[in-house]
Amino acid sequence: MIVQIYEIQTPQEAEKCIELGVDNIGSVLLSQDDWRVPLLKEVVRLSDGTGTKNSVIPLFQDMDTLFRSLDYYGPHYVHFCHSLTDNEGRETDLEGFIKYQKSVKEKFPEIGIMRSIPIPEKGMSPGFPTLSIAHTLEPTSDIFLTDTWLGEEPVEGYIGITGKTADWDLAKELVLQSDIPVILAGGLSPENVYEAINIAFPAGADSCTKTNRTDEPGKQIRFKKDFSKVERFVKEVRRAEKAIHYNET
Repeated sequence: MIVQIYEIQTPQEAEKCIELGVDNIGSVLLSQDDWRVPLLKEVVRLSDGTGTKNSVIPLFQDMDTLFRSLDYYGPHYVHFCHSLTDNEGRETDLEGFIKYQKSVKEKFPEIGIMRSIPIPEKGMSPGFPTLSIAHTLEPTSDIFLTDTWLGEEPVEGYIGITGKTADWDLAKELVLQSDIPVILAGGLSPENVYEAINIAFPAGADSCTKTNRTDEPGKQIRFKKDFSKVERFVKEVRRAEKAIHYNET
């Protein structure tokens, strides 16, 4: 089962993740203007020769800049997490995203496409189009990642880093529907990931916000990992993996 940790922006944190047995290391390209970051390139390169893979999230949409970025970093995955609905939860026209992903795949067939699929908090948005969105984008994607939809997101135009828990039952429906792997994300922590995995049965689990350090009031600090939390998260995913394997046999 895949253990994925975001947002890893320094070689030192990447090395620690690899040491703790993290399978996928995710980093963020924060700006179209400052897309070339040598430290991030080193993060990506650190996984060479190991079993760990890497991904980058570009927080911009310009195709030329994206192509230059992928050529520069050469990641295993490019991770797209655009908002795919309006603020009311209505599915937007996905044709542009399909063309976007096809263009990336044609230019960089060796790079996998990870696509975030929005899932609301449990009971918050009945009839939300998660399964329809996933069905439409599956042919041009290699792996899905669930993430929590709120309507008003922390980063405009993108879903993620909410710290809020997605509806695990709806995530399970996505896992059952999908012919590509689904990584479960959205408010996962060392405290709840075991339960989440045993409900949704995903191909992996991802954590960002809930494995970050916190300040004195208890607010998570972006881009600063708490490696005691990361270590416990990895152990809980492995414990869930063993439990699922035991139940299957």
